[in-house]
Amino acid sequence: MSTLNTPEIPPAAPAAADKDSSGSYAQKPWWKKLPVISHVLQSSGLQRGMLVTGLIICGVVLICAVFAPLIAPYGYADLGDENGRFVPQQAPSAEHIWGTTVTGFDVFSRVIWGARTAVFVIVVAVLASVFLGVILGLLSGYIGGWLDRVLVVVADAIYAFPSLLLAIVMTIVISGGQSTVIGGVLAAGISITVVFVPQYFRVVRSETVRLKAEPFVESAQVLGDSNLRIIARHIYPNATRNIPLIFTLNSSEAILTLAALGFLGFGIEPTSAAEWGYDLNKSLSDVTSGIWWTALFPGLAIVFTVIGITLVGESMNDLNDPRLRLRKKSRRGRKSKESKNV
Repeated sequence: MSTLNTPEIPPAAPAAADKDSSGSYAQKPWWKKLPVISHVLQSSGLQRGMLVTGLIICGVVLICAVFAPLIAPYGYADLGDENGRFVPQQAPSAEHIWGTTVTGFDVFSRVIWGARTAVFVIVVAVLASVFLGVILGLLSGYIGGWLDRVLVVVADAIYAFPSLLLAIVMTIVISGGQSTVIGGVLAAGISITVVFVPQYFRVVRSETVRLKAEPFVESAQVLGDSNLRIIARHIYPNATRNIPLIFTLNSSEAILTLAALGFLGFGIEPTSAAEWGYDLNKSLSDVTSGIWWTALFPGLAIVFTVIGITLVGESMNDLNDPRLRLRKKSRRGRKSKESKNV
C-alpha cells in the first residue's frame, strides 16, 4: 500500500513545492532535491556565503585532482627534466613557481598531485566506511539479538581506541611496511575506513531501532513484507538522512588523518604518490634554515582543503536543523510584515 511509504513526519506542501503561474503548487525538479543543491537553495546571507565558499574550495581541489597531469608541470616523482636535475631547495622562480624541496622535487607539482592522493583516500575511506557502517547498522538495529550485542561491543571497542593510533596500526598491518601505490595509498584509505565505520554504525543503528517501532513499519510486517523489503523500502531511506552531513565532516577528518600518517612517517613514499603530510615532514629542517616555501604550500593545501570541507559540512548541519529553518522563516515573516506596515 502506498501509505506505508509515507515518512514519519511528511513535509508540508509549501515546503516541498513551489507555486507556478496559476497559483497552485508544483513539484520541485528532482535535481533541486539533491543534498548539496537543496542546501544552497535553502541558505541565505552569511550562511549561503559560507556554503558557497566551501563548495568553491572543494571544487578547486577536485579540479586539481582530476586534471593533475595537465596542471602540474612535472610529475610527482620527477627530479629533473631535459635540461638536467633540479636544484635542491631552489627559491620560487619562473622555472619553479613554488620552489623545490630538499630532495629536488618541484613543490607546485607535488601539491597538485597531492590533491589526487587526498581525494582518492577520501573516496576509499569514507565511501567504504559509509557502505559498511550503514549495512551493519541496519542489520544490527532491525534484527537485534546476539548479532546486535556483538556488533555494538565491537563498534564501541573500535570507537574507544585512539583514532590516529588505530590508523597507524592498521597501516602497518595492511601495508607490511611497504609504501607502494597499493601498500601506501590503499592501506591509508583502508586504515581510515576502520576508524570511521563505528560512527556510521551507531547513527544508523539508533535510527533503525527507533523506526522499527513506528506504525508504518509494523503495518508492513502485518501485510507480510519480507525483512529485506522492509529494510530497503521503509527503514533505509529514513535512517540515512544524516549520512551526507557525517560524510562531509569525516572527509575533513580523513584529510587530517592522512596528513598525520605521512608526517609521522607512516604514509606514502614520494616515488609512489604525492602526499602533503610527507612533504611537511621532510621540510622540518628547512624551516629552521629560512627555507619557508617547502613547508608553506603543502601546509596551506591541507588547511584550505579542511576549511572548505568543514564549511560545507557545518552549513549543511545548520540547514538540517529544523529550529534554524524556523528561525529563518520567522525572520522573513517579520520582515515582510514590517514592510507591509511601512
